[in-house]
Amino acid sequence: MKAMFTGALVCLCAAAPAPAQETPAWRGYGGNAQHTAPAPAKGQKIHSLHWKTAIDLNPQYSGGELLIHYGSPMITASNTILIPVKTGADNGFRMEAHAGADGSVVWRTDTDFVFAPHDWTPSFPAHLTAQNRFYYAGAGGTVLYRDTPDLKTGTHGRIAFYGNAKYRKNKTVFDQHVMIDTPITADEAGNVYFGFAVTGAVPGKLESGIARVGADGTGTWISAANAAQDSEIVEVAQNCGPAVSADQSTIYIAVSDGEAGYLVALDSATLAPKSKVRLKDPAAGTDALLYDDSSASPTVGPDGDVFYGVVESNPGVHNGRGWMLHFSSDLSQSKTPGSFGWDDTVSVVPTSAVPSYTGSSPYLLMTKYNNYYGFGNGNGHNEIAIISPDETQKDRFSNATVMKEVMTKVNPTQFPGAPAGVVYEWCINSAVVDAAGKAVIANAEDGHTYRWDLAKDSLTRLKLNAPRGEAYTPTVIGPDGTTYAINNAKLYALGD
Repeated sequence: MKAMFTGALVCLCAAAPAPAQETPAWRGYGGNAQHTAPAPAKGQKIHSLHWKTAIDLNPQYSGGELLIHYGSPMITASNTILIPVKTGADNGFRMEAHAGADGSVVWRTDTDFVFAPHDWTPSFPAHLTAQNRFYYAGAGGTVLYRDTPDLKTGTHGRIAFYGNAKYRKNKTVFDQHVMIDTPITADEAGNVYFGFAVTGAVPGKLESGIARVGADGTGTWISAANAAQDSEIVEVAQNCGPAVSADQSTIYIAVSDGEAGYLVALDSATLAPKSKVRLKDPAAGTDALLYDDSSASPTVGPDGDVFYGVVESNPGVHNGRGWMLHFSSDLSQSKTPGSFGWDDTVSVVPTSAVPSYTGSSPYLLMTKYNNYYGFGNGNGHNEIAIISPDETQKDRFSNATVMKEVMTKVNPTQFPGAPAGVVYEWCINSAVVDAAGKAVIANAEDGHTYRWDLAKDSLTRLKLNAPRGEAYTPTVIGPDGTTYAINNAKLYALGD
């Protein structure tokens, strides 16, 4: 049996917490700690390109496709855009700060971060806290931080969650065998959480798991096995960004035995296990699959319900769509699933943003809804969708009962050489919700970014580049209403 271990609290003597400043516009993946992806301001129309910048200086194509999950931009209240940039073929990274108005560079800094072993390239871990402290991944499972990110210089440092002295003493070993492998998430107090992988023996019996670095520099961790209270569990699901409950008491994250696993709820202060649920295929009743190629992360709804995407237990039976599982806040109750989820983090849509909606759900969800051509019975009729978490319908693709479709929108671009009706996929893993503008923004593999007007049920679009098959990326809106989309290794700033 695999030993289970919870790390002790370690005082790391970090610099004092960042001074409180105006709340950032976009903190990281999913926009906030619940991953609900709300726009901080009404979005501009996407009529023109304001500026663009490369976020990958050495993109690696596979059969013409770009299989990489680029990290989410972060945006300060003063409209400075913080961007992870890949400089090497597989590793090699720097952080860049750009002025939102024109894209000019404010500062750059390198990081020694390296990825954990992977198939599709994971996203770079970084996050901007409510206190405007910028955290980003370093080597050896450490986090680097920088204050005053709007300025050319700022207080900076490095924190190892298992102890700075231990890291300095055994730097080579930790750098070789410990890697952050999920997005970083911060709660409202500035404590940060992330998953990490351990690939070999290191001091302190460190095992792959979940780490917490407090705003005061105090670090702790729990193994993935202990988080699930199951010795067969060996890892955090790669790319699964921790989510924080609205009351700040609970952390949600998925853990795996390499194929299947659990969604776990942990105490946000101590990382002690609170509850767990085995992740099941709702149609088959057997274990769902957790792919490290996915970047699905939990979303916490306004009522505390938790949503997390998985792959069907027999890939292809549900056309490769997976499922969006749905649980009560304590994970004790499994609720109606959504019909797509394998690589998606749902966004929360206020019902007021969908004037035609007359149902009973207090909020709605926006999700990718691809139906992959040639995968099972998939017909390539790839959609995005607004779904209702509290209403049901028979699934169009199985015999399961799923969340009701309120609105769906098919991609309008026919895929060249394919049968009629086979269109390009939507390439998002988290889509920004412009509640004030009654719209959502979605990127697609046809080289366009789309604005879905939920009042008119219409699409407008702006071409960014030629079509490109690629893994999934987020869309973001800044405090001035500028839309940001990632396509073919570039970040595009779009607006009026």
